[in-house]
Amino acid sequence: MDGLTVVGERRVEHLVVDEAAARQGGAKASSCCRCVSGGQRAHWTVDTGHGRRDERVGDPGRHVEAAGLGTAAAAAFLAALHSAAAAAAGDDEAAVWEAVAASGVLRPEHPHALHQLVYYSVYAGWDRAARGPPPYWFPSRIDWKQTNLGRMMEANGPKLLGSSYKDPVSSFNLFYQFSLEHPEVFWSMVLKELSVKFQQEPKSILDASDRSKKGGTWFQGAVLNIAECCLLPWPSQNRTDDSTAIVWRDEGLDDYPVNRMSLKELRSQVMTVANCLDTMFQKGDRIAIDMPMTCNAVIIYLAIILGGFVVVSISDSFAPQEISSRMDVSEAKAIFTQDFILRGGQKIPLYSRVVQGTSCKAIVIPASGGFLKVTLRNGDVFWKDFLSLAAGRSSVYSPCYQSADAITNILFSSGTTGEEYREPKAIPWTQLCPIRCASDLWAHVDVHPQDIFCLPTNLGWVAGPMVLYSCFLSGATLALYHGSPLGRSFCKFVQDAGVNILGTVPSLVKSWKAGNCTGLDWTKIRVLTSAGEASDMDDDLWLSARTSYKPIVECCGGTELASAYIQGNLLQPQAFGAFSGASMSTGIVILDEQGNQYPDDTPCAGEVGLFPLYFGATDRLLNADHSKVYFDGMPIFKGRQLRRHGDIIQRTRGGYYIVQGRADDTMNLGGIKTSSVEIERVCNRADEGIRETAAVSIKPAAGGPEQLAILAVLNDRSVSYNVNHLKNKFQSAIQNNLNPLFKVSYVKVVPEFPRTASNKLLRRVLRNQLQQELSNRCKL
Repeated sequence: MDGLTVVGERRVEHLVVDEAAARQGGAKASSCCRCVSGGQRAHWTVDTGHGRRDERVGDPGRHVEAAGLGTAAAAAFLAALHSAAAAAAGDDEAAVWEAVAASGVLRPEHPHALHQLVYYSVYAGWDRAARGPPPYWFPSRIDWKQTNLGRMMEANGPKLLGSSYKDPVSSFNLFYQFSLEHPEVFWSMVLKELSVKFQQEPKSILDASDRSKKGGTWFQGAVLNIAECCLLPWPSQNRTDDSTAIVWRDEGLDDYPVNRMSLKELRSQVMTVANCLDTMFQKGDRIAIDMPMTCNAVIIYLAIILGGFVVVSISDSFAPQEISSRMDVSEAKAIFTQDFILRGGQKIPLYSRVVQGTSCKAIVIPASGGFLKVTLRNGDVFWKDFLSLAAGRSSVYSPCYQSADAITNILFSSGTTGEEYREPKAIPWTQLCPIRCASDLWAHVDVHPQDIFCLPTNLGWVAGPMVLYSCFLSGATLALYHGSPLGRSFCKFVQDAGVNILGTVPSLVKSWKAGNCTGLDWTKIRVLTSAGEASDMDDDLWLSARTSYKPIVECCGGTELASAYIQGNLLQPQAFGAFSGASMSTGIVILDEQGNQYPDDTPCAGEVGLFPLYFGATDRLLNADHSKVYFDGMPIFKGRQLRRHGDIIQRTRGGYYIVQGRADDTMNLGGIKTSSVEIERVCNRADEGIRETAAVSIKPAAGGPEQLAILAVLNDRSVSYNVNHLKNKFQSAIQNNLNPLFKVSYVKVVPEFPRTASNKLLRRVLRNQLQQELSNRCKL
């Protein structure tokens, strides 16, 4: 099927797990676990000991053996499993799974087939349509008061909620509602938890009196330097100069100890770079970073902001044309980059792409060793020579203090601009954005001081600044791997560095699941977090199982929000591939096709609208009309116009949320939002026989990340084209002109495209037609 995953069954030796049936629930789910042996179909459910019938065809021991255990081990496992299930507080499937997961009978080293067999068997009778997605993780009475939100609620709940307050779990929804209705109180409490130091305190947290400012005015009058806040000792977080700020390892050095940098060392190196910047640039100049997220990249990022300059974030995967557009839009004066990228054993040119993309001055860092492997252009600067500019200058640096709404970082996203805009949206982050993203991760992912947080990403994507600020404003340690996160070497780094919070995207999990994690110990991990694209249920099962069933906090947001608007947390049960609610202080509504709000707590699906008083969200764009992009055409709710985000979301029974795609023509490919127009522009030039193309994203039948499909109309419809040949041409054009991370999964030649009366291309119709066609094939 040209690379499309449309099959709902996953075969592991003799075990077949029908994931699609498991998702459907009800009668279909009764076949979600079956063992194929000698042509006989077998079904097995767990005996809870509460009078529930254990329907079997065949011997459960054989099923467990087929999942990878020896005869003796299978017998011992079954005995332990039945004992754990019998201890459940009732015979409800969720209670049984909670008891089984908590018992430790399923261990990380067990074959994934065994985890599948037990999980899908326990939930075989779960009616997803009536009850929503089945939960796999539950808040512990022992741990819930130790979470960040739990501590805050215990300290403030009785005062704020009165007699209604019971405990952090029972009263979570009440506290969320309080944060939404009283943002000034909530954000005042959160500020005390982060290392935010104001040179001038804000006059108010929120001023919503000026209706022309749709998002309100936040932290009016506040003056600070957010980079300085990242570099200061902070007694309440037990953060001293000797605390470890960064741990890292270079690819290829698996057997060496991880490297460590103290807070004092980080601060010293940041001040050195800031001193050097002062010799070359004027305050407010925009300076780009296009390189992997290494220690040097983090130092440069903080130094630019400490010195009162502005970071321009560019992903190291971009082609020269994309580098050029971002440099031009941002009006950057210079760019920091590397000669090469060392990743997965490959030496990938980077400086040469930068040179093709911009004539601005480049400061070039060697990817390894002390010397460059390229010849520099006239005017470009070797990293060592750049650092020498600090000679003779004071080792103490005075930060540049600015207002809270001063721009510190320009990021890029295609997002919701649609066809009208031919360049990526330039999204300016102010000093408020780091506070928002750090507080989000503090509250929902539960980042504590001295935690070690690893999220393989890049400063060119929103996740880079988010994890950086989350660590440094919460007192945690940032873990960086200088190399490919796909292989076993990265997985071993997670183990060796003692990572206890691991962030990921679903495509990475698929790679780890392929065998790269075998034999490694990830049980130190206490929280996982996933963002960027839709998660696959079975991949999440594998990931959580590797950590002894720790929670995966799913996050969905945007660059322009500096946060996630829906996500999980540690005070509510979590379900694979689903979000348990809106983020703290964030109001959302789901709209029908006429723009009317569905009733709260009612199962439904539609476009999401955000309450506009959203702390940390952007109030401007550099190259587009902010109001037109995010507000025009949105309905009024409680006297204020809702903010557009562009997602279609489903609210299920049980109160979970599932993202179903985009309301506009933007797609999410591998965690990167891009517009259909960008892809079509490249593909239209891929072959002279093509008249036009349409790019849409489709969701696999078994769930998981969106996949790219390209439909083509030919100049000569009588000509027969080899679809695979066309697919290769499209893939090459996209890799060379847009992003090598975008993969073409499906290509189809059609006679014509559906259009509106005004000749606008109806991509949604194409997407629905293609989705239905692939769904029908899956049923065959």
